[in-house]
Amino acid sequence: MTTREKTGLLSLAHDGPQRPLGEQLFTLAWGAIQWPWLARSLWGGSLAHKHMLLDRLGLSRHALPHLGSWKADVYLLERIVAAIERLRPETVVEIGCGATSLVIARALQLNGKGRLTSYDQHQEFVDKTSEWLREYGLTADILVAPIVHMPTEWSSQWYALPVVPACIDLLVIDGPHWALNPFVRGRAECLFSRIPVGGMILLDDAARPGERVVAAHWRKRWPHFRFTYLDGPAGTLVGERIARS
Repeated sequence: MTTREKTGLLSLAHDGPQRPLGEQLFTLAWGAIQWPWLARSLWGGSLAHKHMLLDRLGLSRHALPHLGSWKADVYLLERIVAAIERLRPETVVEIGCGATSLVIARALQLNGKGRLTSYDQHQEFVDKTSEWLREYGLTADILVAPIVHMPTEWSSQWYALPVVPACIDLLVIDGPHWALNPFVRGRAECLFSRIPVGGMILLDDAARPGERVVAAHWRKRWPHFRFTYLDGPAGTLVGERIARS
């Protein structure tokens, strides 16, 4: 959920329904615990690695002018490109649009097949990202998915996802922001049943304590996935479906 512009240190104001006070206090307390990992998220990677990635994709050096500060880092973007080159997916779904959208759409274009469906709660991000892709001759279905009251053990809120592809070959999870709840991304498991054998999940910011709790639960609940942690700047959790449920 980031545009090509510089992003401030704080996330955008929450535009969903009011969260329970207990959840708000819990999130504040957890933020105090995981601030060192949040600080790591502010670095987007070296300029040299960013240029190597852009050259690999045949994009201009200015296609990704700003990374870091809550944006996807170069390490995650490289993992996404490698996954697309390996899987040659028909359908990619991402939660949280932005720099990842541009990279996914371009990698799919180079592969000669595949379609990206992306969701974000911010209309502004959806509009800007769509324009950004058009400037580079890329297409994707980038849709608004408002944050609504949807209580689960993970959080009190989640995306009201519009139409979701029945089959997801690659799922990239880069939202919602942790300030909703440190465990909120765990709710993305509602899409796991749509991933076929051989499909893959990529969870960004997997080094954070909240995402580590999420990963521990996923490993127990989804034994037909093989989960591997990659120690990049923000950490990436890779989940590969190895068997049917």
